[in-house]
Amino acid sequence: MPENDNNNDNNKPVLVTGATGYVAGWIVKKLLEEGYTVHAPVRDPDNADKLKHLNDMAANAPGSIRYFKADLLDPGSYDEAMAGCEIVLHTASPFTTKVDDAQKELIDPALMGTQNVLDAANRCESVTRVVLTSSCAAIYGDNVDVTQAPGGILTEDVWNTTSSVDYNPYYYSKTVAEKKAWDMAEAQNRWTLVVINPSLVIGPGTNPHATSESFDIIKTLVSGEMKMGAPLVGMGTVDVRDVAEAHYQAAFKPQASGRHILSSSNTTLLEISKVLQDKYSQYPLPKRQLPKWLPWMLGPLTGFSRKFISRNFGYRWQADNSKAKRELGLKFRPLKQSMEDMMAQLIESGQVKNRAA
Repeated sequence: MPENDNNNDNNKPVLVTGATGYVAGWIVKKLLEEGYTVHAPVRDPDNADKLKHLNDMAANAPGSIRYFKADLLDPGSYDEAMAGCEIVLHTASPFTTKVDDAQKELIDPALMGTQNVLDAANRCESVTRVVLTSSCAAIYGDNVDVTQAPGGILTEDVWNTTSSVDYNPYYYSKTVAEKKAWDMAEAQNRWTLVVINPSLVIGPGTNPHATSESFDIIKTLVSGEMKMGAPLVGMGTVDVRDVAEAHYQAAFKPQASGRHILSSSNTTLLEISKVLQDKYSQYPLPKRQLPKWLPWMLGPLTGFSRKFISRNFGYRWQADNSKAKRELGLKFRPLKQSMEDMMAQLIESGQVKNRAA
């Protein structure tokens, strides 16, 4: 069992899969600042451009980083990187809703990747804890599912039962991958599994050009595509820096166990827009709610099925984050801070045009 977070053994390396990712970047930064050696399995250890932001962080921190060649779909490729590690943080999994082949692009990497990493943990006798980045997508499939949760509030006891390869495949990929992780954890008794279930992750990246669906949502919001109004789509949001802190605490707090919903705000697209209005009123942000019948009529033209619209538009979203506060000691950043920091980075990096007032 890893030591508590006030007395960590930072002589032992920590494995972070998907180290170049949006969430993982902040996890790596935290570990480096705490003096750890990070083992980072990546597809191409020689891709200097993709690894530059990580190397820059390591150059300014007491910790260090080592790269290893590995691939989610390649059995055994994580063994070398995992050698000597007590802690494994498995963050690598595709996050996109735009796919041609859901099985190949989403399900296989999520499910087989999790199995390959945990198979390596089973072979590596130094591993005592695995922290898995799952998602609230493994808890619910559509917003209408929230209304059927006990008390209309999502908790760690709820599982997504409505997604499939053909419908909401990203949500399905997170569900099957997490279930596989629990099955494998329960089949052995050397390492413990702790799971992190974030809602929509927002906030700035350690790499300003990180790829994530989150950035695409915000860019759409400020682009003018919704200037006539935003559909009522409830969602949870959580700052990426809080997600990283949760992973760190889950790795080193002995009492951490089970799943943890990470969500600081029960919000909507319109409420996110209003949060940005104070500082970014010069952008064509939506200022009103669209009636549900309008997306219903236009949905098929914009890529949304009527089934998806009927099950998601018009519903609020609510989840209980008390376990993460209690067990991981989290204090969530407010939505306004996360959104303003994220927007500032998008402008500074040139991904959103600067419309200085």
